Amino acid sequence: MIAGKFGNNGELFFEIQLVVANGEQFEVEAILDTGFTSGWLAINSQDLEAIEWQIVIPKIEMQTARGLEYFDLYEGKVIVAGKEFIIPVHVGEELPDILLGSLWLDIMQLVVNKPKGILTLEVVKAD
Repeated sequence: MIAGKFGNNGELFFEIQLVVANGEQFEVEAILDTGFTSGWLAINSQDLEAIEWQIVIPKIEMQTARGLEYFDLYEGKVIVAGKEFIIPVHVGEELPDILLGSLWLDIMQLVVNKPKGILTLEVVKAD
């Protein structure tokens, strides 16, 4: 289980680890974006340079809040709630934040009680 925090504008922030191709891990802050319904993780292309993940599919067209955008799909390794996952990662331009997609909610339980300051994600199903 990981505890998150609430942003000033209602964002749901969680700390996750990205695993670089050489095995090194580093923590990043990600926003759970329930509007990102077709993916697990989205990052800016500049962030990808240091990670060295392998591209799977280039130039996928996706509908975003800003309209149609193109993303490259990479195979990435992340650690969320203490468990390691190999997932497809959408990489695009001008993404101001790292986004956790709502597909995480297929395997994780989200508990939100804003008045009490409770925000957690817990793995309930893993392959």
